[in-house]
Amino acid sequence: MGEMEKRLQMYLKAMMKNGGSDLHIKATGIPRVRVHGVLKSLGKDTMTSTMMENLAKEILTPDQYDKLVEDKQLDFSYVIGTEGRFRANFFYQMNGLSSVMRIIPVDILPLEALKLPPVVDEFVDVSRGMVLVTGVTGSGKSTTLAAIVDKINRVHAKHIITVEDPVEFVHPDKKCLINQRGVGEDAVSFAAALKGALREDPDIILVGEMRDVETIEIGLHAASTGHLVFSTLHTTDAKETIDRIIGTFPPEEQPRIRLALASVIEGILCQRLIPTIDGGRVAGLEILKKTARIEQLIAEDRDNEIPDALAEGKEVYGTQTFDQSLIDHFNAKKITKEMALEYATNPSDMLLKMAGVGKGAVEQDVDPDAPVDVFGFKDDEEEE
Repeated sequence: MGEMEKRLQMYLKAMMKNGGSDLHIKATGIPRVRVHGVLKSLGKDTMTSTMMENLAKEILTPDQYDKLVEDKQLDFSYVIGTEGRFRANFFYQMNGLSSVMRIIPVDILPLEALKLPPVVDEFVDVSRGMVLVTGVTGSGKSTTLAAIVDKINRVHAKHIITVEDPVEFVHPDKKCLINQRGVGEDAVSFAAALKGALREDPDIILVGEMRDVETIEIGLHAASTGHLVFSTLHTTDAKETIDRIIGTFPPEEQPRIRLALASVIEGILCQRLIPTIDGGRVAGLEILKKTARIEQLIAEDRDNEIPDALAEGKEVYGTQTFDQSLIDHFNAKKITKEMALEYATNPSDMLLKMAGVGKGAVEQDVDPDAPVDVFGFKDDEEEE
């Protein structure tokens, strides 16, 4: 093991010990770790351009290093024995190389431990169609999806094929037979692996990400032919998720895709992590569950009506908008008024509900005139 790899492992172990999620190292910069969503400096030593190049040569294979130099970026996996697995990326920036390494927890949290709304558990028993878990990078969607697959693995006897880039959570066979394929290592591409999966007698196919037209097309086909397809997108709510999938296709193809999506979509979980009063983070979820009304709204291009349908279905179907989720967390005294407003999809409407005005008004007494940056967005704090 080279000197730079030893230094890297020291940083990664320090990050794990402190409950961090991501390690950031760059040429001409001090290493930083993200802890509970906030970037914090790790020591005072600056990485040089030469140090970063040496690190890349030490931990990458010659083929990987050549690809990094050619493409100017590289996705790969990094493992420290049995202690930790990381989803990693190298990329060039104006001062040299940078790298980000995100920890992949070895232990999969049970679905019950995530304390998500009860309706999420219903997706464990879906037999066919498509279920999407969405959110920005770092929103916990991989953790939620892994917990759902783990629950299926514990209660159903199914054949599950995953196609990921790279493989994140490792699922041992329990009741299910599970084959996990990493793009670049075990498969050429998402699309090629998906085509192969259809000939490999799967009950469930997990696609790490719906990245392009071909992958989405094959995924929709798989969902319409009796398979259950799980996947993720980098979208923030249910309406945007539907629009993103349909908008990926040329205009002349969109009516066909819209009808196909309306037919197969079984659920969309849109997740964001919100800082809590006690210094942790809690998952806020927008939840779409297939109903006759939801299917009709998608098929008839009435996506703007979906948020109202989700809100109105909360008591009967367990669906909810993201803002309803925020209100629940606020009522439970998990998050502050400021956090609820900062993360709200509709801050003005949220402010009215907090003041006791309108449907869904919250239970706590609050001052609607209290100063708050309703539309504020805070950058990651950096501690030198």
